Amino acid sequence: NSSESHNCAKSILTSDRLQIVVTLSEFFNETWEAANCANCLKNSSEGLSNSTVEFLDLFNKSLTCFEHNLQGQTIYLSPNNYTEVCKNCNETYEMLNDLYNNLQRKNRQGGESGHSAHLCIDVEDAMNITRKLWSRTFNCSVPCSDTVPVIAVSSFILFLPIVFYLSSFLHSKQKKRILILPKRIQSNASLVNIQEKYS
Repeated sequence: NSSESHNCAKSILTSDRLQIVVTLSEFFNETWEAANCANCLKNSSEGLSNSTVEFLDLFNKSLTCFEHNLQGQTIYLSPNNYTEVCKNCNETYEMLNDLYNNLQRKNRQGGESGHSAHLCIDVEDAMNITRKLWSRTFNCSVPCSDTVPVIAVSSFILFLPIVFYLSSFLHSKQKKRILILPKRIQSNASLVNIQEKYS
């Protein structure tokens, strides 16, 4: 009976003491949601979204570039000298990084998947692996272009108090103190002389 099918399924699923089927189902559903797996799929969940396919393709190209530039050179390279990898794979890495940043921006606005949350775990893990290889393993760091303006502004701000105090010292009028001798002492002395004459 179709009206009793739900109760039948429920009694079958929860028939054992551990309710293993229900527990596994809840675990997989929670893992799916926590990993934001739906964000890698199209709206109808027919397959991977176009942006995810593009990202994974570029990710594979980056790893291939890393491997290609390390072949035959690992024996001769010191652990901190991966200049060939940094030089030859810079363009691919920059494209992957830009694509990831664009995907993050689109996903906040509710991208292809229709979910406005984090990117799916596959994309985030792939980018974390690439960034770790690029910065820690190969030590390929791009010099910050904002260094010169930051130093200039900091120097200007530190120099301002010196300019202020110097200008206030130069433009202030220095008043010289002139000592004025009191006239009372002289007048008292003359008064004493007058009194001595009459006495």
